[in-house]
Amino acid sequence: MEYFVILLIVVIIYLLYLLNQKKNKPINTATIINKREEKTKRVIIDELEDQFFALNKFNIIKYANPSALKRFGSSLIDKNISSVIRKPELIENIEKAIVENKTKNIDIEIDLPSYQFYKIYIIPGPTHLFTEPDSVVLFLKDFTEITKAQKFRTDFVANVSHELRTPLMAIKGSLETIEGPASDDEKAKKKFMKILSEQSSRMESLVNDLLILTRIELDEHIRPTSLVNINELFETIISNFEIVLKKKNITVKNQLADTSIVIGDEKRLNTVFSNLLDNSIKYSPENKNIYISINENSNKLLEKNIMISIKDEGYGIPQEHISRVTERFYRVDTEQSKKAGGTGLGLAIMKHIITQHRGEFEILSKVDKGTEIRIYLPSK
Repeated sequence: MEYFVILLIVVIIYLLYLLNQKKNKPINTATIINKREEKTKRVIIDELEDQFFALNKFNIIKYANPSALKRFGSSLIDKNISSVIRKPELIENIEKAIVENKTKNIDIEIDLPSYQFYKIYIIPGPTHLFTEPDSVVLFLKDFTEITKAQKFRTDFVANVSHELRTPLMAIKGSLETIEGPASDDEKAKKKFMKILSEQSSRMESLVNDLLILTRIELDEHIRPTSLVNINELFETIISNFEIVLKKKNITVKNQLADTSIVIGDEKRLNTVFSNLLDNSIKYSPENKNIYISINENSNKLLEKNIMISIKDEGYGIPQEHISRVTERFYRVDTEQSKKAGGTGLGLAIMKHIITQHRGEFEILSKVDKGTEIRIYLPSK
């Protein structure tokens, strides 16, 4: 019993000694803070949508955040950055950043497989997170959408300028001719007055389409809530085209649904279907048919919808162009389009209006057989 008591006392004394030692041991506050900061920074980097790499002095990837792994592949660690981003200018600037001990940034286009545009910031080390000498941190900022938007604006301005310049030059030339050589020639005056009228109408159509497109884009996020009777809408539209239909001897054949109430904006749907019928007439030879059908439809992604189909027997669209015909100013046949008086904006307008209505569309076409455009709209 005595031995047990003595042993217990020794254990207690030893425990008190250890406790006292721990109490008196100095705490390295800076180390704790640094570790916490390091952990916080790593968490932030891991949550970034942008790509982040840490390289050693041999340009070997030692760390990549989840966004980088998702974009460039999950097995990046211990690979050379040059095998991931095959751009010589990147390696050149990494070397410069290390030698000059200065942050560099470069713009790079990467095929992934579609082209992406990045600004890459190259930060020479060591850093708080990566303390190895001559290490480098790469921070990739995705500028793809910004670059595309800038290109889109540039192209749009160029296209608008070109489209407006053509009729303006024709108007200017006609006026100069009327005032000069044709001033005393009534027949020539009549000819150039006709050109003035046609080109003025063309310019007016272009400006109107641009205004429509701009308005749609401004409130594309606002979904229409009114009810529209598609049968009645088409009766009005077809009657508006009676003269030109008779002129080309084109017959419109209707197949309407019993119920054809959709949720939408009547004015904008009128614009869509008027443009589509106008295209079918313009790009069809004489003595042909245009088929309009309206049916309740349970296909596609819409739970309850009505399908409106406009099908012609016209010239058709080559398969390689179908995916691009809804782009602004895109024309399959530029000369044919100009002869027909098109602005190149009709299908772009259709696309934006259908998107605003939370609908869908399909374009089916064969050269010399005709084109069918199917519109799916939410129904009541």
